[in-house]
Amino acid sequence: QVQLVESGGGLVQSGGSLRLSCTASGITLDYYAVAWFRQAPGKEREGIGCISSGSGSTYYVDSVKGRFTISKDNAKNTVYLQMNSLKPEDTAVYYCSAESRPIGCTIVEGRDDHWGKGTLVTVSS
Repeated sequence: QVQLVESGGGLVQSGGSLRLSCTASGITLDYYAVAWFRQAPGKEREGIGCISSGSGSTYYVDSVKGRFTISKDNAKNTVYLQMNSLKPEDTAVYYCSAESRPIGCTIVEGRDDHWGKGTLVTVSS
């Protein structure tokens, strides 16, 4: 059974940092493209970045580029989302998803993606 678990969310002041983790069981994350999404209150879920299988190439949307970094630790079967210079508008539930994709990554939601249940990040002003 595949399970993704996000952790590391919490309350942080504007300008602060948090590191979210996405830990998998039942699959080897290095063989999957992993994407991070977020859903702010009253808004649709949006993809914010992803990391490819193998080489670990990354992609970020403009709103987080330069502030957020996605990385992975294969030994821990975990993908991280390092978030710096946080802003109140980053407040959201953050989700990770894993997609079986041989090349590249995407923030487009796929029918066969595996999803975690999310972790809440609250940024106070």
